[in-house]
Amino acid sequence: MKQLLSILVVLCTINSFNAQVKYETIESVKLGETRELKIQFPRGYSASDSKKYPLFVVLDGDYLFEAVAGNTDYYTYWEDMPAAIVVGVNQYDKRYDDCLYSEQNSLPIETGASFFEFIGMELIPHLEKTYNTSSFRVAVGHGETANFINYYLLKSDPVFKGYIAISPDLAPKMISYIPDALSKKATKTFYYLANTNNDSSSIKQMTDALNTNISTLDNKNLFYTFNTFEKPSHYSVPTHAIPNAIEAMFKVFQPISKDEYKDTILKLEGSPVEYLQEKYKTIYELFGIKKSILINDFKAISAAIEKAQRFEYYQDLGKMARDEYPKTLLGNYYLARFYEETGDTKKAMRTYQSAFTLEEIAGLTKDLMLEKAEAIKTDFGY
Repeated sequence: MKQLLSILVVLCTINSFNAQVKYETIESVKLGETRELKIQFPRGYSASDSKKYPLFVVLDGDYLFEAVAGNTDYYTYWEDMPAAIVVGVNQYDKRYDDCLYSEQNSLPIETGASFFEFIGMELIPHLEKTYNTSSFRVAVGHGETANFINYYLLKSDPVFKGYIAISPDLAPKMISYIPDALSKKATKTFYYLANTNNDSSSIKQMTDALNTNISTLDNKNLFYTFNTFEKPSHYSVPTHAIPNAIEAMFKVFQPISKDEYKDTILKLEGSPVEYLQEKYKTIYELFGIKKSILINDFKAISAAIEKAQRFEYYQDLGKMARDEYPKTLLGNYYLARFYEETGDTKKAMRTYQSAFTLEEIAGLTKDLMLEKAEAIKTDFGY
């Protein structure tokens, strides 16, 4: 059902692309010709805005662009990923030449080497200069181009931090090159791999073997996801893989889920507040976005504190809430809970009472705060 919804989203959003998509050409010295580009900007994008956006570079843009653009627009709308710029590179009648590699070492040669340099030395600098792109870049490919995007991974300082390789038609030696490169990454790298049971036998066998090799790696900087699909054809599998890839790659950006709460936060040995701080620090470091901490995430951490009865963590949570939502009673509520549960009941009562001048938020009302203050006053005779 989820995959069907993603396909429908792509089909439905195509009609609205005219307001968001720009078509342009770029003159390439490396290729000795011009190339057509499709560029989708986020809703409300302005070239004069200082805000920076993650960049998706989509090879096979003549057919793969719409699938990526539709899904990024959809996930951005629901705030499950940051708004992004999506650029499709059309390769109609050029795909074989662009992806040409050596039979001896599996690396790009001739026209393939020229296309490799075009992407890294011409296209990306052009996009950086012309549009508001951030340093978080994702390469997307399918079949031959899904093999090709891995050549950037082999560089010591790759231009991409994320890779979406869908049913890659792998060059023979890439089966060892890719795991070796991923094992050495010293910065956060996101790698998504997918295939389908209806791929050719060679693609299926090679991608399964690659998954086995990557799955054995122990690198804290590698964030790896693999999906294998049963029913899609080789040509329809991108519509199934792309939403899964986006969800996996931008998981840290998304609100704390029930699974994250249950499987991770409740099992923490240390502070759940530090976990929340690290989550938003990672968002800033990866995407360059200073994202406000979601009310949902505050509530998840509060619930974990209550469940574990580790009330000392309410002090730090209260200070964070005051910084994020200073005009609301959220921070006061958490600090009052800290004082109440750690024995300073008079201070808890006064903190509950002080909320009368603040705005209500997230189901916390002034009446509730005053009721709690009155209950403490009655119990302790203040």
